[in-house]
Amino acid sequence: MTDFCSETMLTTSVVTCAFSMERWNDLMSAVASARRQQPPPDEIIIVIDHNPELKVRAETEFPDLRVIHNPNPQGASGARNAGIAAARGALVSFLDDDAVADPSWLAAVRAVCERPGVLGAMGRIEPLWLGPRPAWFPDEFLWVLGCTYRGLPEMVGAVRNLYGSMAFRREVFERIGVFNATVGRTDLQFPWSCEETELCMRARKLIGMGEFMFVPRALVWHRIPTRRLSFRYFCLRCYAEGMSKAYVSALRTSTDTLSAERNYVRGVLTLGILRGFGRTILRFDPRGIARASAITVGLICAIAGFITGKLKLSYLGAQAIKSSSPIDPVAER
Repeated sequence: MTDFCSETMLTTSVVTCAFSMERWNDLMSAVASARRQQPPPDEIIIVIDHNPELKVRAETEFPDLRVIHNPNPQGASGARNAGIAAARGALVSFLDDDAVADPSWLAAVRAVCERPGVLGAMGRIEPLWLGPRPAWFPDEFLWVLGCTYRGLPEMVGAVRNLYGSMAFRREVFERIGVFNATVGRTDLQFPWSCEETELCMRARKLIGMGEFMFVPRALVWHRIPTRRLSFRYFCLRCYAEGMSKAYVSALRTSTDTLSAERNYVRGVLTLGILRGFGRTILRFDPRGIARASAITVGLICAIAGFITGKLKLSYLGAQAIKSSSPIDPVAER
Protein backbone atom coordinates (compact mmCIF):
# COMPACT_ATOMS: atom_id res chain seq x y z
CA MET A 1 0.00 0.00 0.00
CA THR A 2 1.68 3.17 -1.19
CA ASP A 3 -0.10 5.57 1.15
CA PHE A 4 1.65 4.14 4.20
CA CYS A 5 5.20 3.65 3.02
CA SER A 6 8.07 3.21 5.44
CA GLU A 7 9.16 6.47 7.04
CA THR A 8 12.41 6.66 8.95
CA MET A 9 12.01 7.63 12.60
CA LEU A 10 8.41 8.77 12.83
CA THR A 11 7.97 11.78 15.11
CA THR A 12 5.92 10.79 18.13
CA SER A 13 3.22 12.30 20.31
CA VAL A 14 2.12 10.60 23.52
CA VAL A 15 -1.42 11.51 24.59
CA THR A 16 -2.68 10.75 28.10
CA CYS A 17 -6.31 11.49 28.97
CA ALA A 18 -7.37 12.08 32.57
CA PHE A 19 -10.74 12.82 34.15
CA SER A 20 -10.58 12.20 37.90
CA MET A 21 -8.66 13.81 40.73
CA GLU A 22 -8.84 10.45 42.51
CA ARG A 23 -6.40 9.07 39.94
CA TRP A 24 -3.87 11.88 40.34
CA ASN A 25 -1.09 9.59 41.56
CA ASP A 26 -1.79 7.24 38.67
CA LEU A 27 -1.53 10.15 36.24
CA MET A 28 1.80 11.17 37.78
CA SER A 29 3.14 7.65 37.27
CA ALA A 30 1.87 7.48 33.69
CA VAL A 31 3.49 10.81 32.77
CA ALA A 32 6.74 9.83 34.47
CA SER A 33 6.85 6.63 32.41
CA ALA A 34 6.22 8.63 29.23
CA ARG A 35 9.16 10.90 30.12
CA ARG A 36 11.40 7.85 30.63
CA GLN A 37 10.90 6.53 27.08
CA GLN A 38 14.12 5.85 25.20
CA PRO A 39 14.31 7.73 22.95
CA PRO A 40 11.84 10.23 24.45
CA PRO A 41 8.68 11.26 22.59
CA ASP A 42 8.72 14.51 20.66
CA GLU A 43 5.82 15.75 22.79
CA ILE A 44 3.59 14.67 25.67
CA ILE A 45 0.01 15.93 25.74
CA ILE A 46 -2.28 15.65 28.75
CA VAL A 47 -5.97 15.96 27.96
CA ILE A 48 -8.21 16.84 30.91
CA ASP A 49 -11.74 15.58 30.39
CA HIS A 50 -14.20 18.16 31.78
CA ASN A 51 -12.52 18.66 35.16
CA PRO A 52 -11.31 22.29 35.65
CA GLU A 53 -9.76 21.57 39.04
CA LEU A 54 -7.71 18.72 37.62
CA LYS A 55 -6.61 20.87 34.69
CA VAL A 56 -5.28 23.60 36.99
CA ARG A 57 -3.37 21.07 39.04
CA ALA A 58 -1.92 19.41 35.94
CA GLU A 59 -0.82 22.75 34.48
CA THR A 60 0.94 23.54 37.76
CA GLU A 61 2.61 20.13 38.03
CA PHE A 62 3.61 19.81 34.37
CA PRO A 63 4.54 23.33 33.18
CA ASP A 64 6.79 21.93 30.44
CA LEU A 65 4.07 19.73 28.91
CA ARG A 66 1.00 20.57 26.86
CA VAL A 67 -2.06 20.38 29.11
CA ILE A 68 -5.33 20.94 27.26
CA HIS A 69 -9.02 20.57 28.03
CA ASN A 70 -11.42 18.37 26.10
CA PRO A 71 -13.82 20.63 24.17
CA ASN A 72 -15.68 17.60 22.83
CA PRO A 73 -18.42 15.58 24.55
CA GLN A 74 -17.21 14.04 27.79
CA GLY A 75 -15.81 10.55 27.49
CA ALA A 76 -12.78 8.58 26.38
CA SER A 77 -13.38 9.10 22.66
CA GLY A 78 -13.94 12.84 22.94
CA ALA A 79 -10.80 13.25 25.05
CA ARG A 80 -8.70 11.19 22.66
CA ASN A 81 -10.03 13.24 19.75
CA ALA A 82 -8.89 16.42 21.52
CA GLY A 83 -5.44 14.89 21.84
CA ILE A 84 -5.38 13.93 18.17
CA ALA A 85 -6.29 17.47 17.15
CA ALA A 86 -3.49 18.91 19.30
CA ALA A 87 -0.82 16.34 18.41
CA ARG A 88 1.91 17.21 15.91
CA GLY A 89 3.62 13.82 15.68
CA ALA A 90 3.43 11.49 12.70
CA LEU A 91 2.70 8.72 15.20
CA VAL A 92 -0.03 9.47 17.76
CA SER A 93 0.29 7.19 20.79
CA PHE A 94 -2.15 6.85 23.67
CA LEU A 95 -1.06 5.94 27.19
CA ASP A 96 -3.88 5.41 29.68
CA ASP A 97 -3.69 7.50 32.84
CA ASP A 98 -3.74 4.32 34.95
CA ALA A 99 -0.95 2.66 32.98
CA VAL A 100 2.83 2.63 33.26
CA ALA A 101 4.93 2.06 30.15
CA ASP A 102 8.24 0.23 30.01
CA PRO A 103 11.03 2.57 28.83
CA SER A 104 11.23 0.68 25.50
CA TRP A 105 7.44 0.69 24.86
CA LEU A 106 7.28 3.62 22.45
CA ALA A 107 10.41 2.64 20.53
CA ALA A 108 9.14 -0.91 20.02
CA VAL A 109 5.73 0.28 18.82
CA ARG A 110 7.26 2.91 16.56
CA ALA A 111 9.65 0.43 14.95
CA VAL A 112 6.72 -1.73 13.85
CA CYS A 113 4.64 1.27 12.73
CA GLU A 114 7.50 2.34 10.45
CA ARG A 115 7.04 -0.82 8.40
CA PRO A 116 5.23 -0.43 5.07
CA GLY A 117 1.49 -1.02 5.31
CA VAL A 118 1.21 -0.76 9.11
CA LEU A 119 -1.59 1.54 10.25
CA GLY A 120 -0.99 1.27 13.98
CA ALA A 121 0.17 -1.00 16.78
CA MET A 122 -0.25 -1.86 20.43
CA GLY A 123 1.96 -3.63 22.92
CA ARG A 124 1.43 -6.23 25.59
CA ILE A 125 -0.64 -4.91 28.50
CA GLU A 126 0.03 -6.73 31.76
CA PRO A 127 -2.21 -6.37 34.82
CA LEU A 128 -0.79 -4.58 37.84
CA TRP A 129 -3.04 -6.07 40.49
CA LEU A 130 -3.90 -3.72 43.35
CA GLY A 131 -5.60 -6.57 45.17
CA PRO A 132 -5.34 -10.37 45.10
CA ARG A 133 -6.19 -11.81 41.71
CA PRO A 134 -9.38 -13.89 42.01
CA ALA A 135 -8.64 -17.59 41.62
CA TRP A 136 -11.52 -17.92 39.16
CA PHE A 137 -10.38 -15.16 36.79
CA PRO A 138 -9.43 -16.71 33.41
CA ASP A 139 -6.57 -15.44 31.24
CA GLU A 140 -8.92 -15.65 28.27
CA PHE A 141 -10.97 -12.77 29.71
CA LEU A 142 -8.22 -10.36 30.73
CA TRP A 143 -9.65 -8.01 28.08
CA VAL A 144 -12.37 -7.32 30.65
CA LEU A 145 -9.67 -5.41 32.55
CA GLY A 146 -8.12 -3.81 29.47
CA CYS A 147 -5.18 -6.22 29.44
CA THR A 148 -3.66 -8.69 26.99
CA TYR A 149 -5.67 -11.91 26.99
CA ARG A 150 -4.84 -15.45 25.98
CA GLY A 151 -5.44 -15.78 22.26
CA LEU A 152 -3.45 -12.80 20.99
CA PRO A 153 -0.29 -13.52 18.96
CA GLU A 154 2.77 -14.57 20.93
CA MET A 155 5.02 -12.86 18.39
CA VAL A 156 4.60 -9.67 16.36
CA GLY A 157 1.46 -10.26 14.34
CA ALA A 158 -1.65 -8.69 12.85
CA VAL A 159 -4.80 -8.14 14.92
CA ARG A 160 -8.23 -6.86 13.93
CA ASN A 161 -8.20 -3.90 16.29
CA LEU A 162 -6.15 -2.11 18.92
CA TYR A 163 -7.22 -1.06 22.40
CA GLY A 164 -5.93 0.68 25.50
CA SER A 165 -2.39 2.02 25.21
CA MET A 166 -1.88 2.04 21.44
CA ALA A 167 -0.49 4.05 18.54
CA PHE A 168 -1.82 5.12 15.14
CA ARG A 169 -0.12 6.71 12.18
CA ARG A 170 -1.52 10.21 11.74
CA GLU A 171 -2.52 9.41 8.16
CA VAL A 172 -5.19 7.07 9.51
CA PHE A 173 -7.05 9.94 11.18
CA GLU A 174 -6.54 12.18 8.17
CA ARG A 175 -8.07 9.56 5.90
CA ILE A 176 -10.99 8.22 7.94
CA GLY A 177 -11.61 10.70 10.76
CA VAL A 178 -11.26 10.23 14.50
CA PHE A 179 -13.00 8.20 17.22
CA ASN A 180 -16.78 8.12 17.06
CA ALA A 181 -17.65 9.90 20.31
CA THR A 182 -21.04 8.16 20.49
CA VAL A 183 -19.39 4.73 20.69
CA GLY A 184 -17.67 3.52 23.84
CA ARG A 185 -17.67 4.81 27.37
CA THR A 186 -19.22 8.23 27.81
CA ASP A 187 -19.96 8.01 31.53
CA LEU A 188 -19.08 5.93 34.57
CA GLN A 189 -22.47 4.27 34.99
CA PHE A 190 -22.17 1.54 32.36
CA PRO A 191 -18.91 0.17 30.91
CA TRP A 192 -19.57 0.68 27.21
CA SER A 193 -16.64 -0.21 24.95
CA CYS A 194 -15.61 -0.90 21.34
CA GLU A 195 -14.69 2.65 20.27
CA GLU A 196 -11.28 1.34 19.22
CA THR A 197 -12.87 -1.61 17.44
CA GLU A 198 -15.17 0.69 15.48
CA LEU A 199 -12.32 2.97 14.42
CA CYS A 200 -10.04 0.12 13.32
CA MET A 201 -12.82 -1.57 11.36
CA ARG A 202 -13.70 1.74 9.71
CA ALA A 203 -10.03 2.16 8.77
CA ARG A 204 -9.91 -1.25 7.15
CA LYS A 205 -13.06 -0.51 5.17
CA LEU A 206 -12.10 2.97 3.98
CA ILE A 207 -8.36 2.55 3.49
CA GLY A 208 -8.46 -0.99 2.16
CA MET A 209 -5.07 -2.58 2.66
CA GLY A 210 -3.04 -2.17 5.82
CA GLU A 211 -2.63 -3.91 9.15
CA PHE A 212 -2.87 -3.21 12.85
CA MET A 213 -0.13 -5.03 14.74
CA PHE A 214 0.36 -6.57 18.16
CA VAL A 215 3.91 -6.11 19.51
CA PRO A 216 4.51 -8.33 22.57
CA ARG A 217 7.85 -6.76 23.48
CA ALA A 218 6.24 -3.31 23.84
CA LEU A 219 5.19 -3.64 27.47
CA VAL A 220 2.69 -1.60 29.47
CA TRP A 221 1.41 -2.32 32.98
CA HIS A 222 -2.23 -1.48 33.68
CA ARG A 223 -3.42 -0.86 37.23
CA ILE A 224 -6.39 -3.03 38.23
CA PRO A 225 -8.29 -1.60 41.23
CA THR A 226 -9.97 -3.99 43.64
CA ARG A 227 -13.46 -2.78 42.65
CA ARG A 228 -12.96 -4.41 39.26
CA LEU A 229 -12.08 -7.79 40.73
CA SER A 230 -15.61 -8.81 41.72
CA PHE A 231 -17.59 -11.41 39.84
CA ARG A 232 -20.39 -8.87 39.50
CA TYR A 233 -18.13 -6.46 37.60
CA PHE A 234 -16.87 -9.32 35.44
CA CYS A 235 -20.43 -10.21 34.40
CA LEU A 236 -21.42 -6.56 33.87
CA ARG A 237 -18.37 -5.87 31.71
CA CYS A 238 -19.03 -8.95 29.56
CA TYR A 239 -22.69 -7.95 29.16
CA ALA A 240 -21.65 -4.40 28.21
CA GLU A 241 -19.20 -5.78 25.65
CA GLY A 242 -22.01 -7.71 24.02
CA MET A 243 -24.26 -4.65 23.88
CA SER A 244 -21.42 -2.54 22.51
CA LYS A 245 -20.79 -5.09 19.75
CA ALA A 246 -24.49 -4.93 18.83
CA TYR A 247 -24.26 -1.16 18.37
CA VAL A 248 -21.02 -1.35 16.40
CA SER A 249 -22.45 -4.02 14.11
CA ALA A 250 -25.42 -1.69 13.46
CA LEU A 251 -23.01 0.97 12.20
CA ARG A 252 -21.92 -1.41 9.42
CA THR A 253 -18.28 -0.39 9.60
CA SER A 254 -17.41 -3.82 8.21
CA THR A 255 -19.07 -6.52 6.15
CA ASP A 256 -18.27 -9.08 8.85
CA THR A 257 -18.23 -7.38 12.22
CA LEU A 258 -18.12 -10.50 14.37
CA SER A 259 -15.70 -12.82 12.56
CA ALA A 260 -12.98 -12.32 15.18
CA GLU A 261 -15.46 -12.99 17.98
CA ARG A 262 -16.60 -16.25 16.38
CA ASN A 263 -13.00 -17.43 16.06
CA TYR A 264 -12.34 -16.38 19.65
CA VAL A 265 -15.30 -18.42 20.92
CA ARG A 266 -14.61 -21.49 18.79
CA GLY A 267 -10.89 -21.53 19.47
CA VAL A 268 -9.72 -19.64 22.54
CA LEU A 269 -12.75 -20.07 24.81
CA THR A 270 -13.39 -23.71 23.90
CA LEU A 271 -9.78 -24.58 24.66
CA GLY A 272 -9.96 -22.53 27.86
CA ILE A 273 -12.94 -24.51 29.12
CA LEU A 274 -11.29 -27.81 28.27
CA ARG A 275 -8.05 -26.65 29.87
CA GLY A 276 -9.87 -25.67 33.06
CA PHE A 277 -11.69 -28.99 33.45
CA GLY A 278 -8.51 -30.86 32.57
CA ARG A 279 -6.59 -29.02 35.27
CA THR A 280 -9.17 -29.97 37.88
CA ILE A 281 -9.42 -33.60 36.79
CA LEU A 282 -5.72 -34.26 36.21
CA ARG A 283 -4.19 -32.03 38.90
CA PHE A 284 -7.04 -31.93 41.40
CA ASP A 285 -6.89 -28.14 41.22
CA PRO A 286 -10.33 -26.59 41.89
CA ARG A 287 -9.20 -23.35 40.24
CA GLY A 288 -9.45 -25.07 36.87
CA ILE A 289 -13.18 -25.72 37.04
CA ALA A 290 -13.71 -22.26 38.56
CA ARG A 291 -12.02 -20.62 35.55
CA ALA A 292 -13.88 -22.86 33.11
CA SER A 293 -17.13 -21.84 34.78
CA ALA A 294 -16.18 -18.15 34.61
CA ILE A 295 -15.46 -18.51 30.88
CA THR A 296 -18.89 -20.05 30.37
CA VAL A 297 -20.67 -17.38 32.41
CA GLY A 298 -18.73 -14.58 30.71
CA LEU A 299 -19.68 -15.90 27.29
CA ILE A 300 -23.34 -16.19 28.30
CA CYS A 301 -23.33 -12.60 29.60
CA ALA A 302 -21.75 -11.30 26.39
CA ILE A 303 -24.28 -13.16 24.24
CA ALA A 304 -27.11 -11.87 26.43
CA GLY A 305 -25.83 -8.32 26.01
CA PHE A 306 -25.57 -8.72 22.25
CA ILE A 307 -29.09 -10.12 21.97
CA THR A 308 -30.47 -7.38 24.21
CA GLY A 309 -28.75 -4.75 22.09
CA LYS A 310 -30.08 -6.25 18.88
CA LEU A 311 -33.62 -6.46 20.26
CA LYS A 312 -33.43 -2.86 21.42
CA LEU A 313 -32.24 -1.77 18.00
CA SER A 314 -34.97 -3.76 16.31
CA TYR A 315 -37.67 -2.32 18.56
CA LEU A 316 -36.56 1.30 18.71
CA GLY A 317 -34.91 1.54 15.31
CA ALA A 318 -32.56 4.37 14.46
CA GLN A 319 -33.25 6.19 17.75
CA ALA A 320 -31.39 3.45 19.61
CA ILE A 321 -28.38 3.27 17.31
CA LYS A 322 -25.38 5.18 18.53
CA SER A 323 -24.97 7.81 15.84
CA SER A 324 -22.89 6.99 12.80
CA SER A 325 -22.93 10.53 11.44
CA PRO A 326 -19.87 11.62 9.46
CA ILE A 327 -16.79 12.33 11.55
CA ASP A 328 -14.60 15.22 10.43
CA PRO A 329 -11.08 14.14 9.50
CA VAL A 330 -8.12 15.81 11.17
CA ALA A 331 -7.07 18.84 9.15
CA GLU A 332 -3.72 18.76 7.40
CA ARG A 333 -0.97 20.62 9.20
